[in-house]
Amino acid sequence: MNSNIAKLGRKSRTQEKARSRGLWPDIRRDRYLYLLALPGILYFLVFKYVPMWGVVIAFQDYSPYLGILHSKWVGFEHFIRFFSNPDFIILFRNTMMISFLNLLFFFPLPILLSLLLNEVTHHAFKRTIQSIVYLPHFLSWVIIVGISFLLLSQSSGIINMMLQWAGFASYDFLTNKDTFWALLTIQNIWKETGWGTIIILAAITSVDTQLYEAAKIDGASRLRQTWHITLPAIRNVIIVLLILRLGHIMDVGFEQIFLMMNGAVTDVADVFETYVYRNGIQNGQFGYSTAVGLFKSIVGLILVIIANKLAKKFGEEGVY
Repeated sequence: MNSNIAKLGRKSRTQEKARSRGLWPDIRRDRYLYLLALPGILYFLVFKYVPMWGVVIAFQDYSPYLGILHSKWVGFEHFIRFFSNPDFIILFRNTMMISFLNLLFFFPLPILLSLLLNEVTHHAFKRTIQSIVYLPHFLSWVIIVGISFLLLSQSSGIINMMLQWAGFASYDFLTNKDTFWALLTIQNIWKETGWGTIIILAAITSVDTQLYEAAKIDGASRLRQTWHITLPAIRNVIIVLLILRLGHIMDVGFEQIFLMMNGAVTDVADVFETYVYRNGIQNGQFGYSTAVGLFKSIVGLILVIIANKLAKKFGEEGVY
């Protein structure tokens, strides 16, 4: 017993020395690992943290000729103007509805697809399916929208030509307000579902195989094994992905919506990103558009904090 106490004492002293050693000895010891991490650190410093200084123009009547230091301060004038603008309700509604549809239909599909791929035992067939579902991720939105026009155009789209050949009337997919949000969701599903399976499949491979063997002995079917072993094992990963997704709930994809937007669907297609582009880039209202962007970021931050606290309250690890 005395020997165990002595070992614990030596261990605690060793840990105390390691803590008191400071940061620089650790950096010298692991200098090659830190060197490998340096490009990523520089990327976040240069492109993520340094530009945050620019949010101050949200409180200025910013002029590129005067710069940040000499532009006139206007306080919360841009925010008051934005919230009192009738367009705010329309922008908020469109953004939230598109995000809600993506969260409801797109978010669960990578999880379901990962579970299905995990059941495929033929490795060559599994790799082929994975390659096929990954491929759309590498196509730009210009190509995706171009394919959509080729398929759905009322005058020359393949689908409408098939409908007319079958004796049905053509349907106006691209300029119909009632189907615009659904069309955006379907495009997202087709483009990103396969790519979203990468993290889930990686989490599934870390599940202890002995659990499945024990379940087989107890007579559990593949569905029971998935429900009682696989899903609980990857639950924390799913929750982390959900929290991160909530942080981007105000970001619905500028490029996709900008390319799909037309005059007939503007009322349901105009979102914060297109509004910022129109006022900031085209009209030169840099301070006003920055205020809109800052509002989006604050909403995302609040949602992440709330979701993370709820996850911890229910016993999950959360993001931090």
